Amino acid sequence: MIRILLTGTALAASLAASVAMASPGHGDGIGEPGNAAQVNRTITIEMDEMKYSPETMEVPPGETIRFEVVNVGRFVHEFNIGTSETWNSHLGEMQTMMREGMMSARSINHDRMMEAGMMHDDANSVLLEPGDTGEVIWTFPEGGEIGFACNVPGHREAGMVGDFRMGHDT
Repeated sequence: MIRILLTGTALAASLAASVAMASPGHGDGIGEPGNAAQVNRTITIEMDEMKYSPETMEVPPGETIRFEVVNVGRFVHEFNIGTSETWNSHLGEMQTMMREGMMSARSINHDRMMEAGMMHDDANSVLLEPGDTGEVIWTFPEGGEIGFACNVPGHREAGMVGDFRMGHDT
């Protein structure tokens, strides 16, 4: 059996190609990065072991929301706005990050991520160590079924998923 291990530039190029297919603005219908000056409201999301609080949020089409995301758990967690399709395409990147030592269950190795050219800095997502806080500013689409999930290997499968209900009033 031949095993090919991509490192450095080759790894970054391979992952960039797979992430580009799932990135906002590629016809995936999940909305787009929001402008801070147009934020309608701020919602605080807490991430704990295999759950979000709140787990469901009502959002009107076109609304721009600032999500203040707080990891109150003991493990690395991600808040990623998307769909099952976008999360499935992102899963390989997250598995590579674990396998290549860019993150562990409890920490993120930012230096190693920089070396590999993978900064996990997509506008629809934030990856946080325990105790850290991050921000996502997002403008919601006119329709569609989107949610949020943690793509750290095993977390989404354990139920770390939430839903946006596309409504007309908040």
